[in-house]
Amino acid sequence: MFLENLKANDPHRGHIEVICGSMFSGKTEELIRRLKRARIAKQKVEIFKPKVDTRYHEENVVSHDANFIPSTPVDSASQILLLANDVEVVGIDEAQFFDEELPSVCEKLANRGIRVMVAGLDMDYLGKPFGPIPGLVAIAEFVTKVHAICMKCGNLANYSHRTVANSSRILLGEQESYVPLCRACFNEEKEKNK
Repeated sequence: MFLENLKANDPHRGHIEVICGSMFSGKTEELIRRLKRARIAKQKVEIFKPKVDTRYHEENVVSHDANFIPSTPVDSASQILLLANDVEVVGIDEAQFFDEELPSVCEKLANRGIRVMVAGLDMDYLGKPFGPIPGLVAIAEFVTKVHAICMKCGNLANYSHRTVANSSRILLGEQESYVPLCRACFNEEKEKNK
């Protein structure tokens, strides 16, 4: 009720929402759902993704279920500040691929009264905090952690296990390169690969 009574771009309205989890957990699907609802409410929405992510489409944000929404690919977080003009809602997908300026950019947008929604992996394939996501989680008003299903045992999964030999921290891929695993199965795989 409180947010509905505030005018667009009122600094009291601005906030940050983070949607995080492993691969195949529905992060992008949830981001798209929230952004579409904002558009249905006739809010001015702008969506961004890192230019490096071209897995499904060069411009659209696309979920694993082929659900999509148009977006603007950018090279750096600072570009979002330049392009997010006259908007009420900003969506950012694949946030883990952005530089460490992303939390600061999101904070500036929220301080302008903008609702900022960010989706991304919270851990890399080694189970370590990934990119700017930990910083975003710390400053966000709302954090939603989504889970996949473990491909080995069927429990809730929150780890993205890499199935191909590649030690680069960033490896764009899908089911041919990653599987979601629970903590126990992820630790078993780590022990095998030592």
